[in-house]
Amino acid sequence: MANAIAAGASDLAMVDIMKIGGVTGWMAAMAQAEAAALPLSNHTFVESSAHVMAVSPTASWFEYLDIVGAFLTEPLLPVNGMVSARGPGLGLGLDWDEHAVARYAFS
Repeated sequence: MANAIAAGASDLAMVDIMKIGGVTGWMAAMAQAEAAALPLSNHTFVESSAHVMAVSPTASWFEYLDIVGAFLTEPLLPVNGMVSARGPGLGLGLDWDEHAVARYAFS
């Protein structure tokens, strides 16, 4: 993140929460984006990204790509073009649909 900012590589930082090191890595990237006045966007993992984008000072564009919705009891769906973080703690408000998980399981 620091190298990309220093190189002026982009007008928008699109951060992948899994690749940047989870919430801790996001917070570090978020601080760097804020210091550089760089708009911040997420890349995939909408359920966890909704939480971190909500606290990002330079949050700009939210990428919505539903990857795990079919496996959740209540998928995170946009309402009027927006998503909202839900649920406390490490579970990020996720409740797995065990029947769906079993249905798509392979061995």
